[in-house]
Amino acid sequence: MPPIGSVAGKKPQIERMFDAIAPRYDFLNRVLSAGIDQKWRRKVIRLILETKPLKVLDVATGTGDLAIMAAQLQIPTIIGVDISEEMLAVGRKKVKTKGLEAWVTLQTGDAEDLPFSDSQFDAAMVAFGVRNFENLDEGLSQIYRVLKPGGRLVVLEFSRPTAFPIKQSYAFYNRYILPFIGRMISGDSAAYTYLPESIAAFPEGASFLEHMKKAGFSDVRDQRLTFGVASIYVGERK
Repeated sequence: MPPIGSVAGKKPQIERMFDAIAPRYDFLNRVLSAGIDQKWRRKVIRLILETKPLKVLDVATGTGDLAIMAAQLQIPTIIGVDISEEMLAVGRKKVKTKGLEAWVTLQTGDAEDLPFSDSQFDAAMVAFGVRNFENLDEGLSQIYRVLKPGGRLVVLEFSRPTAFPIKQSYAFYNRYILPFIGRMISGDSAAYTYLPESIAAFPEGASFLEHMKKAGFSDVRDQRLTFGVASIYVGERK
């Protein structure tokens, strides 16, 4: 696959890439993060639960990990959207196996053209998805649009450590170890070469908070996790 965004536009390439790795995606997540991604996701849900939401949108839901966790923690209605139908198919099987069909709905949807009317959701969340938006500002504006006044957005995304020696170890892992393991398990080296490239290109920290403000969010803040390997971002709709 060519570099993301180099030929046909980022979105269709992202869709094809995630379709290809969907069957092994969950297993790879657990292996590559040593399971710590589940701890990060629980932090996202706790921040969502503070708003006592009845209806939550999970953007770039993938295989539905975050949506399923939200249902298990008693959020009554979660709708997950993603552009990869193969990822959604895996997610729907998980939802059915866990008996959560009454709580979780996974459907095809583009973050930059959400198929919902205004002010539909009490909260929204995105885990490891915003860096894949073709138009970051449009995606954030769409999320703002479908949130009710007083609604909250919580974003979990990879970031780049800055402290020695974590910074150097992380760079080595991303450049050599992650693509190797990804290729061995999934058979798709492009997906796990794209991952560190997308992290490097993402406007993390204060820069991302500025994008949130531009979309209309107020009281924006961030929290770095696990030596800065990931970050949580929070914003409120006025």
